[in-house]
Amino acid sequence: MFIVTNRQVDEAATDVESAFEPTPNHMGPNELRLAEALRVGRKWKIRILPDQITPEMAQEAGLDSHVDPQTGAPYFVDHYVARRMLARINPASATGRAPGRTTARGRNLVFFVHGFNNDVAAVIDRAEKFEKQFGVEVLVFTWPADGGGIKGVASYRSDKRDALASTGALDRCLAFIHKHLELINQDNLRRIEAEATSRFARDSEQWDRFFSAATHRICPFSLTMVLHSMGNYLYKNLLKSSNYRGNLLIFDNVLLVAADTNNQDHVGWTEAIPSRSRTFVTINENDSALRASRLKMGEQQKARLGHYPYELLSRKLIYVDFTDAPHVGDSHAYFEGQALRNARVRAFFQGALNGDRAEIDLHYDLSRNVYRPG
Repeated sequence: MFIVTNRQVDEAATDVESAFEPTPNHMGPNELRLAEALRVGRKWKIRILPDQITPEMAQEAGLDSHVDPQTGAPYFVDHYVARRMLARINPASATGRAPGRTTARGRNLVFFVHGFNNDVAAVIDRAEKFEKQFGVEVLVFTWPADGGGIKGVASYRSDKRDALASTGALDRCLAFIHKHLELINQDNLRRIEAEATSRFARDSEQWDRFFSAATHRICPFSLTMVLHSMGNYLYKNLLKSSNYRGNLLIFDNVLLVAADTNNQDHVGWTEAIPSRSRTFVTINENDSALRASRLKMGEQQKARLGHYPYELLSRKLIYVDFTDAPHVGDSHAYFEGQALRNARVRAFFQGALNGDRAEIDLHYDLSRNVYRPG
């Protein structure tokens, strides 16, 4: 899988512990680096990618050259990663065939932003579980959420500062994703127009019919963002800043899972989240990690959105309350582990991560404006 980070990296290291440091990039917290993680036995092998691609990387990505033929400048690494990921999630586009005219099976894409006190090994282990359990491809954004090497209240406050400092890096990452989706769309349109012309150059009605049908299939994969725990606090501060591009329409579904942000006044910023389909807010009143986050900060820490099943006031958001659902318990990460023994919990995350209407089989409590899996 591929990783985007604003951590300081060691380009010579290949083990996950040495490749990523628990501090922001020395050139500034907005500086991004990309890496590839490969599972070798029980361990991860890390390849920190250069900022500009090499001829060997161009060949890996199926490019004719490592240089842009229009500008003569070397391609940057985000172009390489986009091509490699596209080959996995949308084989039709990657092979140059018209959308919908291949039997190769694609995968949906999940952009995952982790939470408090997570080292990179734990983050990519979790992302790998997403891939295996839900059949998706995961792009990870990891920020310096290691507590600064300290524990307890000081660690929590350190990570909140790092989350605030990482908003610019997350913004740049979203801009890269948006740019490459636009490039994919433009390439597909050119391909469809060329095929329509070759088939129906003298029949404009047939040309229009073919073009309309083909463009309807132009993006046969969904893109979902999963924000876990304090990752929601990071994204909230991005949305609230007028200097950033948090309003880009990129994702089909957005999941605010176990959100470590205030429940109070959440409607304003959460309803500003751009999504083509749905924005889900998941809740577990018994969530041990969110209970602990309130204790760490004392009375100044208000009820967390991810564990407070009251004042769910938005008519745009879809609230899903997992409290007391069988096998969920006090989990802070009920998209994995024992919680998935509950078929409805598993079905919810299977649908949500794949861009579907995941609430459709859940029970809706009108009086509380919340869905429950039972």
